[in-house]
Amino acid sequence: MGHLISIFKPEKTGGVLLGKKGTMRSRWMFRTVAAVSAVLILALTLFTVFVSNYHYSLVRARLTAKAKTARGIFAGYVSASSTEFYDTAYRYTINFDEDEKMVLQVVATDGCVILSTDESDAGTNPETGDIARALETGQMANYTGRDASGNRIIAVSAPIQYSNGELAGIIRYVSSASQVDRQVLKAFLIALGVAALILLVVVLLNLVFIRSVIEPISEMTKMSKRMAAGSYGMQIEKTYDNEIGEMVASINEMSFKIAQSEKMQTEFISSVSHELRTPLTAITGWSETLLYDDTMSGDARKGLSIILREARRLTKMVEELLEFTRIEDGRFTLNVEQIDICAELEDTMFTYRELLQQDDMELIYQSPEEDVPLIPGDPGRLRQVFLNILDNSAKYAREGKQIEVSVKMDGSYVSIQIRDHGPGIPEADLENVKMKFFKGSNAKERGSGIGLAVCDEIIRYHGGSLVLENAEGGGLLTSIRLPVSASTGAE
Repeated sequence: MGHLISIFKPEKTGGVLLGKKGTMRSRWMFRTVAAVSAVLILALTLFTVFVSNYHYSLVRARLTAKAKTARGIFAGYVSASSTEFYDTAYRYTINFDEDEKMVLQVVATDGCVILSTDESDAGTNPETGDIARALETGQMANYTGRDASGNRIIAVSAPIQYSNGELAGIIRYVSSASQVDRQVLKAFLIALGVAALILLVVVLLNLVFIRSVIEPISEMTKMSKRMAAGSYGMQIEKTYDNEIGEMVASINEMSFKIAQSEKMQTEFISSVSHELRTPLTAITGWSETLLYDDTMSGDARKGLSIILREARRLTKMVEELLEFTRIEDGRFTLNVEQIDICAELEDTMFTYRELLQQDDMELIYQSPEEDVPLIPGDPGRLRQVFLNILDNSAKYAREGKQIEVSVKMDGSYVSIQIRDHGPGIPEADLENVKMKFFKGSNAKERGSGIGLAVCDEIIRYHGGSLVLENAEGGGLLTSIRLPVSASTGAE
């Protein structure tokens, strides 16, 4: 004995939506932070350049002022004697009291340092641009760069002339640029901290914006996806009184009206199907009865056979519509028990094989190579699925003349494959072929368009899957996977 289980229609939602919405949030955050970061980097660069130029200009101006002062002093004490120039330079050097801030050098006309407040410089030849320009032009010149030792310096050279205008030598002031660089670095780090604080504020504001705008939009997108998948009537909680709140109200109203329309459609289909069922039963029954009358022959018997065939086709469509309405309104049930799926499939093929032979079609069955255990399922519903798929294969693949059926174990699932040798399904239709009322672009056979939709629901409620794909070499391959364990959708 099986146990009766009532199935309520599950919501067809997936985790993919969250990934998409996460992408929306990430994209917004990335673009905003990237734009603000670019502006901050540009501002930080300009600020650093400005601060650097400002501090270097201050040091250069101080050295220049010192050089002008020294030039004036030497002009009053040096006439035309190199000895006099050297004595004056010596006294000026030993009385220099700013050793900690800068270095004073006296450079001869050949570019060699003859006196320096830093004894290590005496006798060296700096070979920097300021000395060369001062010697060449007779004007003060400055230099910012590296000296012979690789240290960064700022230097100002002032040429000293005798009273007759002849060049006596150069007074040169040199200051290390490391202190200036430290000041620039300090200013840069402060500016960097301010920029980081601004960026943090931007990120926080974006998070607030995302929470107040993008998350409601994402929730509405999720709702729209679920509605598109068939979960009508769902409502989004309205927590905003602005334009987003109005949009939420519109979507809720649309969801409610679609649910009403869907309910009316389902009730109408159910009502019409029930109304058609009684006359179709009478037509089918009387047609079968009259065909037993041996006195009926010729066109009358042929016409009656057509009436019987069409009545049976309509009866099948009505049964599919009724099954569909049961699934839609949650009245669908499964009588689950432990079944031999191979035996159920073989019984179905035995029933259908004679009908296939009438159409000159061959049904080939490949039994499983290993033992298939009993599985939980509703034998009647599963036979309904097998019959529907075999019937579709027979209708749409008559020219193939062959249908192949196989069973095999696929891990913890039983896999049943039914393959025909017909034209297959256009790639554009494969994605929608299991949707209710969908008819393919090359469908020549008449039908309700819900047979595969019902089969898909039955298999899904068993915890399995129904996959249709074009087989290699032509034809359609239908794969049914059913779980061996009791963890089905009917729990």
